[in-house]
This record gives sequence, structure tokens and C-alpha cells, in this order.
Amino acid sequence: MTTDEATTGETTDTGETPPEPPGGPRPRPRRRLRHWRRWTLGAVLLLLAPVVASQIALGVNNLGDPAEGTHTRGKDALWLGHAWVDGRKTDADVRSLAKRLSDTGIHDLYVHAGPLEHDGTLPASVHPKAAWFVDAIHREAPGIRVQAWLGDVLASESPHGMRLEKPGTRAAVVRSARQILDTGFEGTHFDLEPLHSGDRDYLTLLDSLRDLTRSRGAQLSVAAHQIDPVPGFHSFWGATTGHPKWWSQWFFGQVARRVDQIAVMSYDTMQPLESTYGGYVAQQTSLALEVTPPSTDLLMGLPFYQENRFGHWAHAETVAAAVRGVRLGLSRTDADRENFGVAAYVDFAASETDWASYENGWVR
Repeated sequence: MTTDEATTGETTDTGETPPEPPGGPRPRPRRRLRHWRRWTLGAVLLLLAPVVASQIALGVNNLGDPAEGTHTRGKDALWLGHAWVDGRKTDADVRSLAKRLSDTGIHDLYVHAGPLEHDGTLPASVHPKAAWFVDAIHREAPGIRVQAWLGDVLASESPHGMRLEKPGTRAAVVRSARQILDTGFEGTHFDLEPLHSGDRDYLTLLDSLRDLTRSRGAQLSVAAHQIDPVPGFHSFWGATTGHPKWWSQWFFGQVARRVDQIAVMSYDTMQPLESTYGGYVAQQTSLALEVTPPSTDLLMGLPFYQENRFGHWAHAETVAAAVRGVRLGLSRTDADRENFGVAAYVDFAASETDWASYENGWVR
């Protein structure tokens, strides 16, 4: 008798059935394999069901036609790279940029003038041509507002980075904002990441920055994380990955109340299709509109770059899909909102297709 025959209980060549092993019959390997496959399939389906349902919901959210008049209000923005303030750009580059901006809805430029040091300070050596650029763009494109884009990595998920819980660090950030405004910038645009939902030290910093910018007649602007697609999702994602990523809608509203402009980084969404990305942006637009005061400029981010990595697929996250999602969300929630626009990220990675999608879909 072979071992397989003894395990399966099959009849031997002599026609005799072997006796049962001690302790009763043993489970059959094939039956165990079938059970394992069924349990595995059930577990996979249980995990995939919410994902599939969410993708269907986002696809449905992308259906329909945007309302008439949901186009630029002339309050759009563009993130600009560091080359504009470190000496690499020339007067000819400024003239070319001004030509590109003409006949669009772009009113604000967020020019990378940092980064901030982890202690909140800002070395003047990192933006030696800042004053030149501000003067040059005002000369070539009157009416364009130039803001200093300042940021740093926060020590919220690693031991390295800026610590907003330190009063001295927050005070240094305010001093850095005052320093950059002295250069000629008309506002400060802060992008501090990863910034966890509910961070009250960040809210305290914004209160101090607002006192400064209002006393100077300058703008206070921030880049904002996306809003929970379902309530509490940032807590679930943080517990499973260590990176919460999203903000609660309540926290988003608290930030929006403290600033003049808030720009949602509505890209890097992990969406696999243009249709689901468009539906996601429509949802984000509605969620943001619901809690942003009418007096605050709300801008939705457009992905002016092409990358393929975890969390971002270039074939899905297109400018055309984002613009459609923005218009759908605006149509459904507050179609007449005046202080509203889009913000394009980023100038040095933008393609002609990106610009054409923005101009044809949003500017018109």
C-alpha cells in the first residue's frame, strides 16, 4: 500500500480497504485543499467588496453634465519651482511665463522660496533672486500676485523634521514669513507635510501667521490634504499604514477659516481610471465647498505632471479628468461660488496637453 492510498482511503490492488488510522479517519488532502481555496476566496471577496463598491460609486459620481458657467473665476493659481528665485531663470524666461499666463484664469503664483529649516528659520541664501523675480513678473504680467511657497517635512511620522509642538519653532516660522514678505512677496503659501488631521499646533501657527499677514495686507495661503472620502477614513488608514493621509472634513474647515486661500492637493489619489479619478475629484470638491467659508478662496489642485508610481497613475490622473470632476462638484454643491478656482502643480513638469486641457476645459 502506498502512502497516498492510506491517506485517501482508496482500495488497494487486492480489493481490501485498509483499516482506519488511530483516532479516526484523517482529513483528505483534496478536501482540505478545497476548503482552503473556499476560505481564501471568501476572504479575498470580503476585502475586495468595499473597494469594488467604492470604484463603482466614484464612476457613477463622474456621470452627468457640469452646469453652465462653471468655468474660471480668474482666481486660479500655479505652483512654480525653485529655479525662478535661485538664479537659473532670466528676463526672457519671465517674458515667456507672462505670455503663457495671459488669457488664462491664473491670478496667483506660488513660487518655491524655501525650504524652511527644521527649526523654522529661512536662510536668505536659498532665494537670492526673489526680489528680482517679483519685480520682473509685475513688470511683464501686471495684476499677477506672487506668493512665497514655503514648506518642510514634519516630524509627524519619523524622528526627523520640523516639530510644530515647539513654540520656538512656530515663532521662527512666523519670523521667516515676515522676512520673505520684506523681500516683496505679496503673500505666503505654506505646504507642511505630512500634516495629520486635528493638529492643533498647526492651527495655532496659522493664527499667528494670519495676524502677521493681515497687518501687512498680504495673503495667507496653504496647501491642504484631501478630505476623508468616508467619515473617519484617515483614522483607519493611519492605523493600518502609519500614514493617515486624509483630513477630517471638520479639520479642513478649521484650516479654511484661518486662511485667505486653501488649495487642495487633489492628486496622488490611488485611482486607477480617469472615470474614478474624475468622480473622486468631484467628491473632494463638494466636501471642501461644504466647509470652506465663502470669503476664503478654495482652489482644487490639477496634476500638471506625469508619473507612474504607487498612488499615482498618469493615465488616470489627467488634467481633463480633474477639470471635469471640479466642474461636477461645483455644479452640485455651489455653482455660483465666486471665490473658487483651480491650482496647477507644477510648472516645470507641465506638458502642452496639460495646458490645453486646463484652457479648453476650465478657461474657455
